[in-house]
Amino acid sequence: MANKKVLLPGGSGFLGTSFANYLVTVGYEPIILTRSQQADRNGIKYVQWDGQTVGHWQSELEGATAVVNFTGKSVNCIYTKKNKEELIRSRLDSVKVIDEALKQTTNRPSVVIQAGSLAIFGNTTERCHEDSPHGDDFPSSICKQWEEAFFKEDITGVRKVLFRIGFALGKGGGALGPLLKLAKIGLGGTVGNGRQYISWLHIDDLNRMIVRAIENEAMTGVYNATSTEPVQNSEFMKSLRTSIGKGWAPPAPKFAVILGAYTFMRTEPSLALTGRRCYPQRLIDEGFSFSYTDLDQTLKELVG
Repeated sequence: MANKKVLLPGGSGFLGTSFANYLVTVGYEPIILTRSQQADRNGIKYVQWDGQTVGHWQSELEGATAVVNFTGKSVNCIYTKKNKEELIRSRLDSVKVIDEALKQTTNRPSVVIQAGSLAIFGNTTERCHEDSPHGDDFPSSICKQWEEAFFKEDITGVRKVLFRIGFALGKGGGALGPLLKLAKIGLGGTVGNGRQYISWLHIDDLNRMIVRAIENEAMTGVYNATSTEPVQNSEFMKSLRTSIGKGWAPPAPKFAVILGAYTFMRTEPSLALTGRRCYPQRLIDEGFSFSYTDLDQTLKELVG
């Protein structure tokens, strides 16, 4: 049997772990590159790396099928000078070091897939497809630098695909976790004016998109990884409350969101107050079949 190793740098978070578990079910051998030392489990191998330098982990690239890079400090933080630097550095360093390691590999993986973000479009209610204008806020600027760094190096025999990932919904963590906690204690009301869009997708669809990119040699460049039905925040929160059997909840006005974000959640309020209305135009054009396009059904299945 051909080697089916897939390296997942930074894969110990919610998205990476979910994808690793999915890979096992479809016959691949996931190897998570992580800063902490961990024992192999559930068919997943763990290898240490620092995300900045080529080390012993580079040998795992020999004969591997693909690399899927999930590395990057979580945006769920306050944008202090230190955090801003780390948000940028963690992303750019990993992209550069993976390229360096690939150049030192004889039998290279044929594809590198980068987990990016829809935040590149900024805060907008305009319909965004892959070629839409980019935003000009801090998260957009990170994404622009990140994408530029990823596509900068052309490595012989290596195809590059970048997924701008939306609000990924899955069990046991990720973007849904904090919202669910708030909804359960009666605080699942509309956030701010409620008109900001949430471009959501089910994690199962995301996992299938990534495997498709590994296996389909025609896939290259940038894709919006989101469902076909973005919704406004007011609609999303209502759907979330309904899924757990909660009725009306008081809205959280902008000032309360800002206060709560900085004081209690220790995060940037813009994460809740801004949004974007994105469409997976290229995936639709290329015939990708979504399993989850109805938000009510999706949330009922995940949390109901």
